[in-house]
Amino acid sequence: MATATKREPGELFGPRFALFADVLAVGLATAAASLPLLTAPAAMSTACAVLDRRVRQDTPTTAGGYLRALRDRLRTGDLLAGAGLLAGGALLLFNAAAAGAGLPGAVVFRPVLLIAGGLLAVVLLRACARPESATSWRVALRSAAYDSVRGPRASGVPPLAEATAAVCAWAYPPLAFLVPGPLALAARATEHHL
Repeated sequence: MATATKREPGELFGPRFALFADVLAVGLATAAASLPLLTAPAAMSTACAVLDRRVRQDTPTTAGGYLRALRDRLRTGDLLAGAGLLAGGALLLFNAAAAGAGLPGAVVFRPVLLIAGGLLAVVLLRACARPESATSWRVALRSAAYDSVRGPRASGVPPLAEATAAVCAWAYPPLAFLVPGPLALAARATEHHL
């Protein structure tokens, strides 16, 4: 992939800044598309695919192009994946609340719950980055889980990206609307590492 390294006349930023701008635009569009919550897996999967095309083909990405790609791929399976994500999140929150309310064995249960939630987040993020997520979430989840176990070194990138995103959103809450872009880019980078 040949990329330009010089600025065009009148251009404020060089071409290397374009990827950063595209990642932020896709992150904002992904956050907006995820607001209904049921569409969150499809929105993140679309972000991964759009940013993958951006990096591989060096074509600029726009929020409008992202939303068209999301509309073209949104299907019933994506909404079911969103419902499953909500149910799993509710179960994790219920267990965390139970552990905080004095559940017997909470000292052991809290770290186990934290580790399970982190591993689940890694598998979900990697599943979103898989091309199979466009056709079958079951296949994408299965292959993401398998690759996470088979290649634990590559699985170290998503938790670091998720932790960085959480810290950024905690430190400055408006950044929460931009972090899906860098998360999607990190997830695709992890999948290409294999």
